[in-house]
Amino acid sequence: MIELVSYGAFFLTLALTFAIMCLGLNVQWGQTGLFNVGVAGFVGIGAYVSALVTTPDLPERLGGFGWPIAVGWLAAALAGAVAAALLGALTIRLRADYLAIATFGFAVVVQLCVLNLQSVTGGPFGISFIPRPFGALAGDPLIFGLLNLAVVAAVTLGVYAALEHLTRSPWGRVLRAIREDEQAATALGKNAISFRLQAFAMGGAIMGLAGAVQGHFIGYISPEAYVPILTFQVWAMLIVGGSGNNRGAILGAIVVWAFWAASGALIAAIVPPEEQARASALKIVMIGLAICLVLLLRPRGLLGELKTVSRHVDDGKDAKT
Repeated sequence: MIELVSYGAFFLTLALTFAIMCLGLNVQWGQTGLFNVGVAGFVGIGAYVSALVTTPDLPERLGGFGWPIAVGWLAAALAGAVAAALLGALTIRLRADYLAIATFGFAVVVQLCVLNLQSVTGGPFGISFIPRPFGALAGDPLIFGLLNLAVVAAVTLGVYAALEHLTRSPWGRVLRAIREDEQAATALGKNAISFRLQAFAMGGAIMGLAGAVQGHFIGYISPEAYVPILTFQVWAMLIVGGSGNNRGAILGAIVVWAFWAASGALIAAIVPPEEQARASALKIVMIGLAICLVLLLRPRGLLGELKTVSRHVDDGKDAKT
């Protein structure tokens, strides 16, 4: 029983770190319509920045300031926001697939940088000995897992509450107006470029924070953790949960991560060990099929957006306002 509860705490903690990433993507795509497929890049920046400022000093690597974890998380959010703002300043005027290509290229650049800048990032060996919340209690898996779950849940709840407030504010309404009809919003005197850039930077900050939280929970990061498959996972979570709905983003992260973990366990149980490396790609296929099924049965996701600028959805039916 204790092992089951410990695993449940571990599972939910990791799922909630993905939920924070989904909340950041929801600001960009769900609220503003910015097609960002470089999620892994912003998450990686946050993870590495926090690791560099909180780990112990090492002679062979730059950084290692030994600062508190909370400072590392704030630095990660700031780094994610700055990176998104700089990238957005160059690309925010692009639309749809063009912005997707630019953000994908950014994520590849980040991954190559952390892989090759060994004196800063540890290169392919990554960064270990990242301080973990309540690390002194790691000898008791149950208490350690529950306390970490409480911390990550508190961070997720804080981000969710802040975004819910912003979504209902005039700022959030402008974002949705830009998403649905940018020309109309501009005609009403709103600076669409400025608002899009603000949303892009905020999403980047949340993704950076998510990367830091996940890195400190695991205690180790490496370049292999920030490859395009991470972006695919986060997009799948948002689509399944419901784009434009913050609660849907959290639910989608938990559901898809559960499906991902269960499919991995199933493959490990039925596929011979020597074939599991190749068979692991089946998880992506299964997630893709699950997305198709959700889109067929629930086009808006499990908890789709209920209210937009131009329509209100009541009991699954669109009623013009």
